[in-house]
Amino acid sequence: MSSPVIFPFKKLIGINPEEDTPVYLQIAQSMIHLIRNGHLPTNYKLPGTRTLSELLGVHRKTVVAAFNELEMQGWIIVLANKGCFIKNKKAEAVTGQLVSYPNLTGFSISNNTLLETTSDNIASRISFDDGQPDMRLAYSEQLAARYSASLGRKIGRRLWSYQPGGENTFFRNQLTNFLNSTRGLRATPKNIVSTRGTEMNLYLAAQTLLSANDWVIVGNPSYHKANMVFQQAGAVLKSVLVDYNGIDVDAIKKICKRQPIKMVYITPHYHYPTTVPLSTERRLQLLELSYRFGFIILEDDYDYDFCFNSNAELPLASIDNKGMVVSIGSFCKTLAPGFRTGFIVAPENLVKEINKLKAIIDSNGDLMMEQVLGEMIAEGEISRHLKKAHQTYRDRRDHFCNQLNKMLHSKVDYKLPPGGLAVWLPFQTRLNLSKVAKACLARSLNLPTTLLYQTKDLTAIRLGFASFNETESIAALRTLKKAIETQTA
Repeated sequence: MSSPVIFPFKKLIGINPEEDTPVYLQIAQSMIHLIRNGHLPTNYKLPGTRTLSELLGVHRKTVVAAFNELEMQGWIIVLANKGCFIKNKKAEAVTGQLVSYPNLTGFSISNNTLLETTSDNIASRISFDDGQPDMRLAYSEQLAARYSASLGRKIGRRLWSYQPGGENTFFRNQLTNFLNSTRGLRATPKNIVSTRGTEMNLYLAAQTLLSANDWVIVGNPSYHKANMVFQQAGAVLKSVLVDYNGIDVDAIKKICKRQPIKMVYITPHYHYPTTVPLSTERRLQLLELSYRFGFIILEDDYDYDFCFNSNAELPLASIDNKGMVVSIGSFCKTLAPGFRTGFIVAPENLVKEINKLKAIIDSNGDLMMEQVLGEMIAEGEISRHLKKAHQTYRDRRDHFCNQLNKMLHSKVDYKLPPGGLAVWLPFQTRLNLSKVAKACLARSLNLPTTLLYQTKDLTAIRLGFASFNETESIAALRTLKKAIETQTA
């Protein structure tokens, strides 16, 4: 393509001698704009420097400087005895001058199917969840007011900068007091790692404690995200049945006699997803087994703050005197899911190792939000908020389960959950839960696939009740009932 004098360079290349930008750069920038917009296509031969200087009314040396700039940036290529040409697209990509960003890498990567999660981005009038708090009851206004107030104080301005060790000492002291008073721990601030929530807790623990081919025991069924994190760390999972007394400790004992176990992961207060607490007898047996066989107990504090019975069990960490229990938890449900503050409680030597990894992936954390939370703990606001939310969620649990009894009593076999924000519904007969979910969606109710548990031996759904008021829970359960009836008719 070599018809340079026909192209209207003088009209399309703007030159303003009054600008601070040198004329040669103005020419180069104008030509880059023409190339990007396709006016000067790939392999187009540009006019010679003498010809272009006459067309633009500038000195030839100015055009030579412009061409040098274009060549240096990779927009043109100069071929001896042939002329200057617009570079092809391959050359453009190499020089970083992009018309559009690449969709695919130019190198091979592995497709990590292990970490793929199922997300249902479906617009519907109402949606079930796995036991999330009601954002209408969240502590948002108080949090916003405290956050704003902290920003205006000197301590707030200081927390915007990097802190030694990435720690808010005030918060860690208050968090220690809170955990000791509510969970019966005997921790000191040196036993605490502040994090961004449950998933970060699991990642830090797995990366610090697990090596390739370590065996980790989990419940069956169990928390899928924890399983993925452990497997990503190279661990081998062994699932153990969970019944109405929690995870089967006798089965764990039999495995330990045959195979070295590195870790047992439990949610002892209200097992995820079945909501059953680990019995006192089994807690003691599991702790004794860890002493005998040397495995770590990773105790997830899940839903501890939402116990609706008077005889709440304290964490295993409160009775462990040999340092075998690592406890993890968060405030994400206590205040709001977007409030990403969590904690790990462990012996001091392990805390030091976890902090080494944390310093790389999250060196400073959210010190301002930690300051706000620390003040709320110190002034008793967290306790007051929990007390109010506790009563509301207990009433919602009772109402939700009463409606379950009225609508689905002949189809499900469930127990009233003693705590937590969800109900576990095992069905008495086989159902195709995927078809039930589709029938719900046709009636403007979203039943996410992550709530469905279907194997050859199990047909069950985990349903959160906390995010529904009474009217909403009745509407949701009526729709679910109709969807189930379409499969059983």
